Amino acid sequence: MVGTGHDGRPADAFFTPGGSSFSDFLAVHRPELLPTRRPFPDGVRAAPDRFPHGTTVLALVYRDGVLIAGDRRATMGNVIAQRDLEKVHPADDHTAVAFAGTVGLAVDMVKLYQVELTHFEKVEGIPMTLGAKARRLATMIRQNLGQAMQGLAVVPLLAGYDTTAARGARGRIFSFDVVGGLYEKSPFHAEGSGSPYAHGALKKLYRADMTRREASLAALQALYDAADDDSATGGPDISRRIFPIVSVITEDGFERLPEAETEQLSREMVEQRHTRPDGPNATA
Repeated sequence: MVGTGHDGRPADAFFTPGGSSFSDFLAVHRPELLPTRRPFPDGVRAAPDRFPHGTTVLALVYRDGVLIAGDRRATMGNVIAQRDLEKVHPADDHTAVAFAGTVGLAVDMVKLYQVELTHFEKVEGIPMTLGAKARRLATMIRQNLGQAMQGLAVVPLLAGYDTTAARGARGRIFSFDVVGGLYEKSPFHAEGSGSPYAHGALKKLYRADMTRREASLAALQALYDAADDDSATGGPDISRRIFPIVSVITEDGFERLPEAETEQLSREMVEQRHTRPDGPNATA
């Protein structure tokens, strides 16, 4: 990425001693490749409604680990820019990141974050702790402050399975603000314009001992409620067979639920809504 010499060998930058941060390496040698570079001159403000934005994402801790999910819609002002956007991505074997906000910047930031974690492990010989992964992502968001102040904010949601924690407390969720503030959330959290409605649904449906199926249904119900009240959030699109992305992280690692499973659960939920349009009541 930094380039090669005329003889085809890696450039000298690859042989310069440095730290284990790939983003710091880019900042020194090729800062123009960073997604956090400022796109507009000082005093010029972007028009956020001219760029696709993504919402809504959520995460919840359940019996076997942590679940992270997101709807598929991206909007550009009052226009649906994309119906099948993927907002949930694995960061490494036991960590996943989802995003709300400016899609182009968010996708680039997720890709850089994935490389960041891999680069650290190759250089140090050990993976980052989950807390360190959260702090590293917070630093990357802070580097995007100039763009955020111009209306191009990225708001990730990080979920991971902490293999070093005591059993029963290994699913962890971290949220961030646009200036890189880091907050651990438990036992669930949502981000994006539909997050108040998704959070309200999870508050009603959540139980700590939920199975994977029960946690998946709770997440789908929460996203449905968000889509019901927030036009920027997309619900299950039965006719196009576009359904939310649901992924889990357990002791065995990251797993995205198969499309067939997500479709079956979504259809089951939509069928229930025919008789209960407002969704299920809270359990006693």
